[in-house]
Amino acid sequence: MEIVLSAAIGILGASGIWLVLRARTFQVLMGLSLVSYAVNLFLFSMGSLSIGQEPIVAPGVPPDLAHYTDPMVQALVLTAIVIGFATTALFLVVLLALRGLADNDHVDGKGDVA
Repeated sequence: MEIVLSAAIGILGASGIWLVLRARTFQVLMGLSLVSYAVNLFLFSMGSLSIGQEPIVAPGVPPDLAHYTDPMVQALVLTAIVIGFATTALFLVVLLALRGLADNDHVDGKGDVA
């Protein structure tokens, strides 16, 4: 499971960085979204993710740090997802306004209209 999660984080991060380095604003926006998803998955995996078990402390085991899942990481990732959706919506509105004013969607504003 760790290999699959590590590969997913790596693929999302690499795809996001590749898209951020593109010249079109929509591709940059999608790249930022993919990078934020990769960071969220990384943070979520660092919070002692256990599948098919109790969310915080399992019954019958001592409640020490070896058997404890930190709920703060899950709350931070949930907050990051909500803020990410809001900023993506804001960037899309700004992107559409810029496209209407400048007649192109290049990051530097000097590209050809495609």
